[in-house]
Amino acid sequence: MTETSARPGRRERKKAATRRSIADTALRLFLERGYDGVGVREIAEAADVSVSTLFKHFPGGKEALVFDEDADREAALVAAVTGRSPGRSVPDAIRAHLAASGRAGDPRFGGFQRLVQETPELREHSRRMLLRHANALARAIAEQAGRPPEDDGCAALARLALEVPAFAADRDDPSAALDRAFALLEHGWTALTSPEHPTA
Repeated sequence: MTETSARPGRRERKKAATRRSIADTALRLFLERGYDGVGVREIAEAADVSVSTLFKHFPGGKEALVFDEDADREAALVAAVTGRSPGRSVPDAIRAHLAASGRAGDPRFGGFQRLVQETPELREHSRRMLLRHANALARAIAEQAGRPPEDDGCAALARLALEVPAFAADRDDPSAALDRAFALLEHGWTALTSPEHPTA
């Protein structure tokens, strides 16, 4: 496939830019005024789109605006493990992916976390999303490690790894906190997958 054919067309790029603009506008308003203090019509007006255009991009409504990259994040997490370079450990591949995504170092992430935790429907949606991502990541880890799909060690690594960005966001140096947390996970994973440790 050539570079030209792989690149999204102008129409797709415009749609993606509109979607990104709507989601960014919604997050800004939610952080300023709270989730319940902002209506869909206000978001559409601030993003300079019609309400029908907003729902075309986000048929799930307000919750979908907050978690607009749900499917993409899950796919990227799995790809970070399955597509890692030879010799790179699973924990380090996940760490590098999360660091590159910038969430732990994004100054808005702390506010985003508070918004989610202070809004019951967002908190529940986030919990379900994290569990879904963790399950997908755990299956990918197990496959790569040659372990059973429901292996507890793989499930624990996936779940703990996905909790790290929220932990790191509250620290004075989020990037350093992310690295330290993953150093602990790396040691545990190494011990779990060593020849001396029986496969579950």
